[in-house]
Amino acid sequence: MTTTLNSHLYSVMKERKSVRVFDPNATIAKEEIAEMLKLATIAPSSSNLQSWSFIVIQDPEVKKELQVIANNQVQVGDSSAVIAVLGNIDAYKKVEQIYTQNVAEGHMDESIKDRTIASTNAVYPTIPREARMNIASFDAGLVSMQLLLIAKEKGYDTSTIGGFDKVKFAERFDLPSDQFPIVLIALGKAAAPAYGSSRLPLDEVVRFI
Repeated sequence: MTTTLNSHLYSVMKERKSVRVFDPNATIAKEEIAEMLKLATIAPSSSNLQSWSFIVIQDPEVKKELQVIANNQVQVGDSSAVIAVLGNIDAYKKVEQIYTQNVAEGHMDESIKDRTIASTNAVYPTIPREARMNIASFDAGLVSMQLLLIAKEKGYDTSTIGGFDKVKFAERFDLPSDQFPIVLIALGKAAAPAYGSSRLPLDEVVRFI
């Protein structure tokens, strides 16, 4: 069955572009950003461990500091807010809290909860740190893409920024040893159109077997 690409979801996907020039006078309420983040965290995650956390930076002076850390990319300073997406290497340590909540909300029974907690506590501590960082980075990609689409659906624009000094960021924002920065998402209102971008032909990136 062929689906017509004219739904609201497809429109949002096609309209979302990475904006480089933001209106520095535009503001977004803390409550609205919180709502977007709550929706974004519906994204799937490895073992449902939700190995992400966020720092929302709205203070103009702090954004100026962050702009320096981000190689002086102007969209950092001019955006309404910058959302730093962090990975949590030890997310498995919240497994009991997460799966107890799953039971309370009626998503599973106690026996499944107990087996899952036991399995997670047996496996995850044995996974090398680098592999757990990769898991967190993968989860961050899922929640970040969801956030970009939610922002666009609400009429806001975004720019994802991977080019920043992650060591300096961790120092400036006093990250604990089990957290690391993955990506910055500048959020606001575009002051100039975003550039379009091409994509490789599908037959160069897909194999049907």
